[in-house]
Amino acid sequence: MSRICELTGKGRQVGHNVSHANNKTKRVFLPNLQNVTLLSEKLDRGFKFRVSTHGLRSVEHNGGLDNWLLKTSDDKLSAQALKVKRELKKVLAA
Repeated sequence: MSRICELTGKGRQVGHNVSHANNKTKRVFLPNLQNVTLLSEKLDRGFKFRVSTHGLRSVEHNGGLDNWLLKTSDDKLSAQALKVKRELKKVLAA
């Protein structure tokens, strides 16, 4: 399972551990991912996502899952999130 946020696309970053003697060794910074169920008001159901805590705060700041999906570009979203976005656009168009 890849360590990538399904809504923001935030993934791992690479850096260094730096010792007191200034020796540098490679290390990996992983995002803080949580399994959450986000509710869609327009579709009237919940969707399970693996989201970073930063992404979860962003969704809440934008007024919920529906607003977040409509504002976010498709290249950041996972396949499941894109599917939900297409469903949402169908409901809004009807």
